[in-house]
Amino acid sequence: MPTVVLMDRGVSVHDCGRELLVPFTRDYNTLQVGTQVCLTFSRDYNTLQGLQHPTGTQVWLTPGTTTPYRYKGLANTRDYNTLQEALNNLEDYDKTCLEAALHGVSNVVQQEWGHACPTQVVLVTDGSLGIGKGSLRHSLQTLKGRPEDKKFPLPFPFPAKLFIMCIANAEELQMTDTMHNLEQLLQLNGGDGQIFTMEGQLCLKSVQVMFGRLIDEVYSPFPAVLRCGNLASDVQVFPRPEPVFLDEEIDPMPRHILTDLEIVGFIEIGDISSPPVMSRHLVLPIAVNKEVDDVGPGTTEEPEEETSANQQAGKVPNFCVLLHGSLKVEGMVALVQLGPEWYGMLYSQADSKKKSNLMMSLFEPGPEPLPWLGKVSQLGPISDAAENPYGEDDSKSPFPLQPKIKRSYAQNVTVWIKASGLQTDVQKILRNARKLPEKTQTFYKELNRLRKAALAFGFWELLKGVAELLERECTLLPDTAHPDAAFQLSHAAKQLKLASTGDSQYAAFDQNINPMHTDFSGGGAGM
Repeated sequence: MPTVVLMDRGVSVHDCGRELLVPFTRDYNTLQVGTQVCLTFSRDYNTLQGLQHPTGTQVWLTPGTTTPYRYKGLANTRDYNTLQEALNNLEDYDKTCLEAALHGVSNVVQQEWGHACPTQVVLVTDGSLGIGKGSLRHSLQTLKGRPEDKKFPLPFPFPAKLFIMCIANAEELQMTDTMHNLEQLLQLNGGDGQIFTMEGQLCLKSVQVMFGRLIDEVYSPFPAVLRCGNLASDVQVFPRPEPVFLDEEIDPMPRHILTDLEIVGFIEIGDISSPPVMSRHLVLPIAVNKEVDDVGPGTTEEPEEETSANQQAGKVPNFCVLLHGSLKVEGMVALVQLGPEWYGMLYSQADSKKKSNLMMSLFEPGPEPLPWLGKVSQLGPISDAAENPYGEDDSKSPFPLQPKIKRSYAQNVTVWIKASGLQTDVQKILRNARKLPEKTQTFYKELNRLRKAALAFGFWELLKGVAELLERECTLLPDTAHPDAAFQLSHAAKQLKLASTGDSQYAAFDQNINPMHTDFSGGGAGM
């Protein structure tokens, strides 16, 4: 999950940092201290999980965007030394312009990860909203009546959480309208995020404590125990799974996954297919090194000792590693129980030709998260079946289970998601209209299908437009055309125009347009 760190480098922030200088480091202000805490934690944690994994924390530092419509950013990287070096070399600007900065963040994320990647945006500021045009206060006051090309960047066009780190006390922000404006900023983003403020006096320790709260709530992994029969392994899940609320409950309560993840069975990848999931998480084993655990908390390890400890931990047998290798080789997934009537799956995902990771996807809570598998509690081992459901040579599969009730999406319905679909249906009607009376039955079949879809969607203009097309086709009939063709086209156009008025007598959904009875041979009589 990528992280975008947005630094406010206005004059007010620069002056705030000068009040608290770390000894022997003149350009190390309070905002940089907090951001260094986040980068250090992310660096240490990503050392455990592998920096190249797609779900790893990616940090994009945007130090500019402090003057109106001015944006300056660093390339996406997982090299934390580069980020920390750039953090110490940030330039100061004359004005804070959060709207332009948020526009820059939106462009960066869409260019790098697209519209579907969940992103965390960390805004580090002293709470100053800016002055005059371009300030946050001015932007929020002019939200309405803006043209399309100058809309406010929030909400982001991608899933995002906005965390605002204010180097100020909550009391100071509430004395003015600053806190109200920042809360309004979160509401524009859908309410996803949080505002963090300092506790106590303005000092480096208070800043570190504030960023520590952000780390605990957002970036700390979720510790759990993965079990399968008598085998178990301590693991950590990242990112931390969020509570789930069920909409159908009268008084919804948050549901959390358990710290004991119990594997209930295994199933082939082809049977589970590509199921809908709520979120995906990386599962990593926690190496237990007794020699390291016995060392006091005040001691620090040297890099060589830390590397040696990691190598020793890699030689210790671990169930999580065994499970990952088995799923990868056998081409299967493990169904894991997350809580009461809540399941997920563990599987191996390849990051490259030589690297793969153990992933966990969470299903929707419920006893039957995947309809084609049925209830998970009713699944059992193959040995309990009278005969092998996969056949002797694995040539068949018991899945998907056939539903007892015919699903609406299994019926032949008309879909006009794209304009090409609607154009194809209209062209099909016109092709049959030019072949009347031989194609009378097919013509009215396609015409009634389009009529029902237009009535269901309330697309009255379509009925009127097709009626005009049929009238035009009637006038373009050649002299050699059968007389019945003109009668049928005029009759169909008239019925479509009556249906386009919305009158219940002619626009009933369950009625069809029947062919006009004529005395001509070969016409629609009797149909």
